[in-house]
Parts: sequence; C-alpha cells; structure tokens
Amino acid sequence: MNAKRPEPVQVIKERRDRALNVLVHGVPYINFLGIRFDRKGDELTAVMPYAERHIGNPVLPALHGGATASFLEVTAIIGLGWSILWEEIEQGEVDPAAISPESIPRLPKTIDFTVDFLRTGLPRDAYARARVNRSGRRYASVHVEAWQDNRERMFAQATGHFLMPPRG
Repeated sequence: MNAKRPEPVQVIKERRDRALNVLVHGVPYINFLGIRFDRKGDELTAVMPYAERHIGNPVLPALHGGATASFLEVTAIIGLGWSILWEEIEQGEVDPAAISPESIPRLPKTIDFTVDFLRTGLPRDAYARARVNRSGRRYASVHVEAWQDNRERMFAQATGHFLMPPRG
C-alpha cells in the first residue's frame, strides 16, 4: 500500500507563513505603513513598527490618527481574510503553496469602520489583534484592539463591518 507520508511540521508552517505574506504584501499600503503580522497558529498579531512618518503631532509627539485608524483597519481586514484562508487551508480546499502574488485571495471590503481613540499613541511600536465576531457568506463584523507597551492598556480600538468576497 502506498500511503502518503504526512508533511513535516516545519514545511506546513513555512507554507502557511508564505501564504500569509503573499496576502499581506499584496496590499501596497500595508507595505507603506510597514505593518507586519506575527502568526502563532491561526492567531495573528499585527505590528506597526514606529516610523517618523506615523507622527501627526510632533510637539507631543503622538501617532497620527489616520495612521492609527489605518493600522486598525488593516488588522481587521487581514485578520478576517486570514481566518477565511486558514479555514480553507485546514479543510484542504486551498493549497498554501499554490498561493502567489498573481492569485491573491480577494479580501473583504469595508462597509463601515468606527475607531475609538482611547489615549495618545506614543512614538513607539504598536500592536493589534482582531477578533471576528461574526463571519457569514455575505457579511462580517470584526473588533480590533491596539496597544503599545501593555496589552491591558489599549490606546485605540475599532469595530468594522465588512462585505465578504464571493467564495469559490
């Protein structure tokens, strides 16, 4: 009997990381902001490394509200897009090795996005995580929290509603 050997865990991890990188780097604005994603299993943490171009008020100095809002929205969209892609990979519907810049899965489109600025974003790295509250065939709701030095001390949060891309 010719049983197919399971792939080594490292190969599976590398394919998933590559699929995530293709998804993230397919959006030029994400690259402009310098946002990257750290993956542990299906959990993503977005990281926006500090850059002087993110400063809105040089007197304080404080992160620009637009940079903060963009960081939160990118985190929500990639988090939601990754949750869809992760499920498809886990169910064997998508081979992560087959994802390329030419075949990037379509991302959800923002319907509305509300940001709460809780405190001043300081001139340092920022982190965020998205939680998908609801994800259906046509619509999704996502909550995002952003922090800097202390996960319990958020500097911004947001809730967004998204139109899901057609599947299949």
